Amino acid sequence: MRVIGVLGGMSWESTQSYYKAINEGVNHALGGFHSAPMVLVSVDFAEIAALQRQGNWQAAGALLTQAAKRIELAGAEGLLLATNTMHKVAPEIEAAIHIPLLHIADATGEKCQQDGVTRVGLLGTRFTMEQEFYKARLKGRFAIDVLTPKDDDRQAVHDIIFKELCHGQFNESSRQRYLDIIASLHRQGAQAVILGCTEIALLVDQRHTSVPLYDTTALHASKAVAWALGN
Repeated sequence: MRVIGVLGGMSWESTQSYYKAINEGVNHALGGFHSAPMVLVSVDFAEIAALQRQGNWQAAGALLTQAAKRIELAGAEGLLLATNTMHKVAPEIEAAIHIPLLHIADATGEKCQQDGVTRVGLLGTRFTMEQEFYKARLKGRFAIDVLTPKDDDRQAVHDIIFKELCHGQFNESSRQRYLDIIASLHRQGAQAVILGCTEIALLVDQRHTSVPLYDTTALHASKAVAWALGN
């Protein structure tokens, strides 16, 4: 197996999901006592979140690039950036390392293409929903049109992520708000909705709605397992 590098801590709540999903995927494929060879570096999210608020993406990118280099030096053969939002600085990280970065939007776009989905709703942080780094990759590489919620709904999605989910708080009222927003995107023509923040699937999953959901954490982890196994 190839050694998977995971750059996590954004937040640690969702990084747990990566660790579990990757190891479960490897064990499902190989059985017995098999688990995933992995190098994990987890950053202090307080530093990253402060730089996000300041709009200082250059400094955030530099911080994550240093962490990625540590992962490579520790023996990882490929890198997962265990966050949607910080893929904004993925090009800077890729330029500084010599191992492949398995992009979260590619894992999601590939699954959408397989399912014949060409128009999706996107939930995530305001950075992910409003900036082009994620939406443009889905459009440019996979011909997927992306719908985002209206402004007050975008703010609600963002606030629930940072004020609740990143702190391990899961409230029924917030789940219902998300489900209402998902239903609205579906009425506007979204064939499915991307849970484009690694924390969202901790609150909402396919059991809660008939609208098809794409859990980016699960898809990213699955891509990592396939890559590690050489598939």
